[in-house]
Amino acid sequence: MEEKISIGVSARHVHLTKEVYDMLFDEELTKEKDLKQTGEFASFQKLTLVNGDKEITGVRVLGPFRKYNQVEISRKDAMTLKINPPVRASGDLTGAAPITLKTDKGEVTLDACILAQRHVHMSPEKAESLGVKDKQKIGIRIGGERSGIIDAFVKISDNAYFEAHVDTDDSNAFLLGNDNEGTLIV
Repeated sequence: MEEKISIGVSARHVHLTKEVYDMLFDEELTKEKDLKQTGEFASFQKLTLVNGDKEITGVRVLGPFRKYNQVEISRKDAMTLKINPPVRASGDLTGAAPITLKTDKGEVTLDACILAQRHVHMSPEKAESLGVKDKQKIGIRIGGERSGIIDAFVKISDNAYFEAHVDTDDSNAFLLGNDNEGTLIV
């Protein structure tokens, strides 16, 4: 079965617990814009990722607060920071690389850095109509000048917006931007 799907590019970002957020900021987490996934948003707050003398500034904090801290970067970012984070599904921090989060208020070092696994958000109803299960591997065919097929994993949630998420490395490799489209291969 094949079905068209929008492809969203997920740039580097962090998810924080309220406790860690309060260690880094003296202000409320404030929404700049809603994301397509219901209830999630990009905030105005940004921080710096640090590893020794290497750093990446202007990394956005996403909301709302989570029950865990997670830093999602691309492989190119990892090379810049000279770290080797594992590829993981969101929320799986097994073997996550240590990274320091820094703001004007302070800094904290956490084992929280991963390369996000490619995934396809969908509701339980959509998953049922496609005959797929949570965490199932599926394919996405990408057209254009640099066409190809990539693997991704199903991520089912009640209020999901049907969309595939790839990181900036994948987007650059396939010449993608936001609002591109692919074909889901089940």
